[in-house]
Amino acid sequence: MEALLAALKAVAEPTRLRLIALCARSDLTVSELTQILGQTQPRISRHLKLLADADVLIRYREGAWVFHRLTKTGPMSEFANHLVGLLPEDDEQLKRDLEHLNGVRKKRTKAAAEYFSKIAPQWDQVRSLHIEDSKVEEALVGLLDDDVESLLDIGTGTGQMLKLFGPLVTRAEGVDMSREMLAVARVNLEQAGLKNCSVRESDMYLLPYQNNSFQVCVIHQVLHFSDDPGRAIAEVERVLKPGGSLLVCDFAPHDLQELRDEHAHRRLGFSDKEVSGWFTGVGLTCDEIIHLPGDPVTVTIWHGRKPQ
Repeated sequence: MEALLAALKAVAEPTRLRLIALCARSDLTVSELTQILGQTQPRISRHLKLLADADVLIRYREGAWVFHRLTKTGPMSEFANHLVGLLPEDDEQLKRDLEHLNGVRKKRTKAAAEYFSKIAPQWDQVRSLHIEDSKVEEALVGLLDDDVESLLDIGTGTGQMLKLFGPLVTRAEGVDMSREMLAVARVNLEQAGLKNCSVRESDMYLLPYQNNSFQVCVIHQVLHFSDDPGRAIAEVERVLKPGGSLLVCDFAPHDLQELRDEHAHRRLGFSDKEVSGWFTGVGLTCDEIIHLPGDPVTVTIWHGRKPQ
C-alpha cells in the first residue's frame, strides 16, 4: 500500500507525467529531457529523482551519462505501463513533447550517420580493436543451425557477417541505414563471389520483410549504436521464423567513454540480464550466452530462439 501511495504522489504532477510519457518511448539523459521540455536541468533532475525513488523510472549510469527509462520489472512496472496507457494521445503538450523527442532522435541518427560516412572504409579495422575477429566468428559459426535457407544480417556495415555466413547458407541478406557502408559491402561481396548475398538500405526498427521470413537473424556489434535496443529485438522477432534463432554479438558492460566520444557509441555494453530480458519480453528464449574476454573489453554472444 505504501509503495503504491508513494508512486501515486510521485506521478501526480504535470511535468512528471510528461517525463513518464517520454521515458516510456526512449532511454533519455537529463540533458536530452532538458532540451525536450525546455526546463532547467536542476528542476528536471529533481522530478526524475522523485520518479526513480518511487520505482516508476529506472536510472542507470554508463560512463559520464545517466539514462532514464520506464520501469519494466518489479511491482511498479504494471502501474507505470498502465499509467502510460491512460495518457491522452491528443494532448497538445504531450504531442509537442513527442515532436521534440523526434528531433533529439534525429540528432542522434545524424551524428551516427556522419560517423559511419567518415569511418566506412576503416570500419572492420575499428571493430577489431578489442578482440580478434576470428575468435568471435568461430563462436558465431558454432551456433549456426544446420541447413539454413535464409539469414538476415541487421546493421550489416561492410558485410563482414555476410562474408562469414554466406558460404554456409542458401540465401543471406543484409540491411543498413548507411549508403556508404552498403557501397563498401557490395564491393566486398562481389570480390568474395557471394552471389547468394545481397544488401539493401533499411531501418532496423522497420524491416522491409514479412512476418516469419528468416531462419536466422544476426545483430553483430550494432545494438550499442541503437537508441532503443529492445525495440530492435522486437522487430527481429517479427521477421524470425518459428524455431529460428537470433545471434546478438556486442560488448559486455564497460567504462570506455572514448568509444562514445570518438565512435558514436550510444551504449557502453550490455549485461546478460538486460539482453535476456529483451529476448523473453518478446517471446524468445535465451538458450546460450558466450563471453569472450578481450583487452580491454569483453565481447558477449547471446543466442536466442523463437518457439515453434
